[in-house]
Amino acid sequence: MPQENISINELEILKKQEEQFQFEHFTNEDIWKLGKWMTEEAIRQALPIAISIRLFSGVIAFQYFCKGSKLNNETWMKRKELTVREMEMSSLRMCMEFEAAGKTMEDKLMDRYTYACCGGGFPIRIRNAGVIGSIIVSGLPHKDDHAFIIHCLEGFFRSENL
Repeated sequence: MPQENISINELEILKKQEEQFQFEHFTNEDIWKLGKWMTEEAIRQALPIAISIRLFSGVIAFQYFCKGSKLNNETWMKRKELTVREMEMSSLRMCMEFEAAGKTMEDKLMDRYTYACCGGGFPIRIRNAGVIGSIIVSGLPHKDDHAFIIHCLEGFFRSENL
């Protein structure tokens, strides 16, 4: 049974974020700049989070564990990465779409110990090419993990004139 508490507007916002934050290219230099931007912002806010930028080739291209983050954050980041890889959308959007449709991950044959139905994973999409990886944050309440990624992408895209 569909959930009434998930608004169509919330899902549209998540879709628009994925459309807005597409890259023309995503080089090693871009990875470093974005990872550094996110790390500096997390340190500035004293957030106990782990940050990871992972490519679907299997490479963990950037990773940083802030003060207060825990080893368990790595487990959550792996699950969020697999969710983004499987669905090619943010992990929060997938979670909210499932909730809105009254579905579970198990309905889609997604093991709940392998994937994560929560925010904190965001697709790295190359314009006119597709999703090549994910930006992942773990350590805050899941919607705050997502919000931190969006906050950093807004600042990064503005600073890089993207």
